[in-house]
Amino acid sequence: MLNFPEVLLAEDIKKIIPHRYPFLLIDKVESVFVGKSCVAYKNVTNNEWFFQGHFPDFPVMPGVLIIESMAQAAGVLAFMTLFSEGVCAPGKSDRVYFTAIEEAKFRKPVIPGDVLKLDVSVIKRRGNKFWSFCALASVNNLTTDSAEFNAMIPDVRHKK
Repeated sequence: MLNFPEVLLAEDIKKIIPHRYPFLLIDKVESVFVGKSCVAYKNVTNNEWFFQGHFPDFPVMPGVLIIESMAQAAGVLAFMTLFSEGVCAPGKSDRVYFTAIEEAKFRKPVIPGDVLKLDVSVIKRRGNKFWSFCALASVNNLTTDSAEFNAMIPDVRHKK
């Protein structure tokens, strides 16, 4: 079993998933239960690139980017699970692709100054390649968004 820091910050996250600025949409991951669930956070600031056009007079984080932040947290959870199982090594992460997004609901706008909490859980898994997740996004304990989604890791690079 590998040892991970109790809290993963941006530099730790970049060692696990391939996303980079401006598309790295999680700032911190904590409470990871390998193979089961994790909690991640996105600090939403006025400086976000997407607020220039969505919407200039009333900035709202696009729902598709909230879903993407959920998926990035799920990617961290999936790869940490695979690392702990010895299937692949840290730094050898591959891509994770959506294969389906279902039951997506957008309940409340996410605006600058919000801290978006992402609770992600594994629903099921087929081998190392196919994963199903459910996720809730919240701000101040009020649910803003939710979704279930499936993902595929096309080629898990084996530990060398």
